[in-house]
Amino acid sequence: MRLLTLLVLGLVLVSGCKKDDPPDLPGKVVLTAPAKNSECTPIQTSSGNSNVVRFNWQPSDFTEIYELRVTNLATGTIQTKSTTNTIETLSLEKGLPFSWVVVSKNSQTTTTMTSDSWLFYNPGSQTSYAPFPAEIISPKPGATVFKDINNEVTLEWSGADIEDDILGYEVYFSMENPPETLIASPDANTTQQKVSVAPDMVYYWKVITIDAAGNSSDTGILDFRCR
Repeated sequence: MRLLTLLVLGLVLVSGCKKDDPPDLPGKVVLTAPAKNSECTPIQTSSGNSNVVRFNWQPSDFTEIYELRVTNLATGTIQTKSTTNTIETLSLEKGLPFSWVVVSKNSQTTTTMTSDSWLFYNPGSQTSYAPFPAEIISPKPGATVFKDINNEVTLEWSGADIEDDILGYEVYFSMENPPETLIASPDANTTQQKVSVAPDMVYYWKVITIDAAGNSSDTGILDFRCR
């Protein structure tokens, strides 16, 4: 009887010490449409200022809720929509550039997973489109970065254009806000620029993208602190 009691007690102790399995983390969504760097095809147009655009993506593992986030790149306004589907629609202003991502979520964890960000234009009356605002790679807005051995930091971005006719960029950089000092005008193949910095200072910069038709786009003012 004593042996049986000890066996039962041992099982209870082992059971009590067993750790819970970690939660399944939501997978990363693969976007489908609107296609990257494209002019989208609305499913509903109107004589007003907006079109209805449909968004499609592939299902991701261990995901209960998808959050669609669409950013108007001209105004910075963000529209969000939560769904269990992999198809959703939004009404968007005509003739403007947008970016979109999908965030995967589940109830087992607070950890989320965000898809890649894709850019597109919602068609309007124009026949030529401005380039998309340059995507900032580094330094990220508001970041704190370390200067290199030469007391320099590398500004890096990427450009995209529906017509694929980017001519070049204008890079503005300053300790003043807004930055009004043009420090470089690289061509379309150059998307990095080294700048001299000092520690414990805040710097402001922006990139203007220019295409062959004379259209341009502006990243807006970006900032970073140097260590």
